[in-house]
Amino acid sequence: MIQYRKILELHFQGLSNRTISSSTGSSRNTIASIIQRAKDKEIEHLAEHMTNQWLSEMLFPEKQAVERGYYPLDLEFIHKELFKKNMTLRLLHREYAEQAEGSNKLAYSYRSFADKYGRFASKHKATMPLKKKPGEELEVDWAGSTLSVTDPNTGEPITVYIFVATLSYSQYSYVEGFFDMKSANWLTAHIHAFEFFNGVPNTLVIDNLKTGVTTPYRGDPLLNEAFRELADFYQTVIVPARVKRPKDKPSVEGAVGFVSRQIIAALRNYQCFDLRDLNTEIWRHLKEINEQAFQKRPGSRKKIFDEEESMYLQALRRTRFKLSEWRIAKVQPNYHIQVERMQYSVPYEYIRDFVDVRLSKDLIEVYFNEVRIASHKRLYGVPGQSATLVDHMPENHQLYYSHTPEKNRQWAKTVGPSMSAFVEHLLQNTSEKQALVQLGSLRNTEKTCTKSDLEAAAESLMLTATQPTVSVFNTILKRRLKSNKKDPLKNTRQSSEAHGFIRGKDYFGGRS
Repeated sequence: MIQYRKILELHFQGLSNRTISSSTGSSRNTIASIIQRAKDKEIEHLAEHMTNQWLSEMLFPEKQAVERGYYPLDLEFIHKELFKKNMTLRLLHREYAEQAEGSNKLAYSYRSFADKYGRFASKHKATMPLKKKPGEELEVDWAGSTLSVTDPNTGEPITVYIFVATLSYSQYSYVEGFFDMKSANWLTAHIHAFEFFNGVPNTLVIDNLKTGVTTPYRGDPLLNEAFRELADFYQTVIVPARVKRPKDKPSVEGAVGFVSRQIIAALRNYQCFDLRDLNTEIWRHLKEINEQAFQKRPGSRKKIFDEEESMYLQALRRTRFKLSEWRIAKVQPNYHIQVERMQYSVPYEYIRDFVDVRLSKDLIEVYFNEVRIASHKRLYGVPGQSATLVDHMPENHQLYYSHTPEKNRQWAKTVGPSMSAFVEHLLQNTSEKQALVQLGSLRNTEKTCTKSDLEAAAESLMLTATQPTVSVFNTILKRRLKSNKKDPLKNTRQSSEAHGFIRGKDYFGGRS
């Protein structure tokens, strides 16, 4: 019997093959073969579990005969069981070990179990299911080839880009054409694919496109925010393929080639003037592809999807995801950001900061450090429009912004009817710009006197002046204030005419 463990122990101690041969009784060719196999298997030291039997199975699996006393392996059963969702080889080995114990037979170690299945599975590479489970993965990409529709106005061809989504397990595919490969169409394509499959897979395997991945960091790529929102909404996970690693998404790569041959090539001379017409024709060919029988396995894409995979997809949400797009903008000194040539205000405290902007069909939302600081109804139409909230302005800007004819009318009403008549006279008989300047001067007088003084001066002005002006009003107001200073009881006596005689502090305290 060959002493595999002792041979390797002596080799790791630095003894020559001739010395090892003398100690173990094995030929130098056998020893050299064992040492080479150990190097190939990257065995550099011996652990406790590496018995002679284990090393024999590990180093020379092709020499293993049907061992007596071991519970037999049903490799076909194991192969089929691995098709099932959430099934692992370790779980199958645990069940196998329990069956062996119940039959009073030996069970292969997990290493031997996995090796034997690996050799079996290597002969069935066309359907090897180790990493593909029903409902687990949807691989998506844009086809390299394109189609076109004819512009009805100019007669020029318009390029149509082809989106392909393929379920890894059943190879059931969805195809649709779009006029561009921008974020909005990328998200729309995924929504349509989910609705076509009537379910959502656990994982989306994508290429490193800018519409899906902002920065393809190794191991931790930075995802496009709008795409991440879509994945969160449908409760699926995005797994970008490694850069220049097409084998990370072999199903869609194969489907792209198949679609290119079966659909794109077939429709290369198809003449149409509308994208909907072209997509209708694409879907007709797609139906034929999905229902076409496989050459190397029983059934078709549609049959396997219906019978084995559709029930493992997550249910669609009742409401459809609302498309959004994320941008980065800098807050300008006028406390506005520019998005698609439109201006939107944010609180002035964020001037010169960079903010994240979420664009949906009807709404603009602005975020700073993941906190929403502003939102506006989205503007469309003529470029240069602005949406401004007074609360976003500095205090002095708010005062200037509120200096409008309507705001001045509202202020005059708080003073009294005579002031309202005076303000209306100024607005009607002078240009708006000049009237606002005069009204600004007029409103400043409120800082030094009461509204009752303003109303009384305006009443005198409107009764006596044929052409009321602010300068005449100021003269009347100064005289009134001077008169009140000489006779401080005047206002008290005037108010007592309406409310009865009231003795104030000046009456009881005397005059100085």
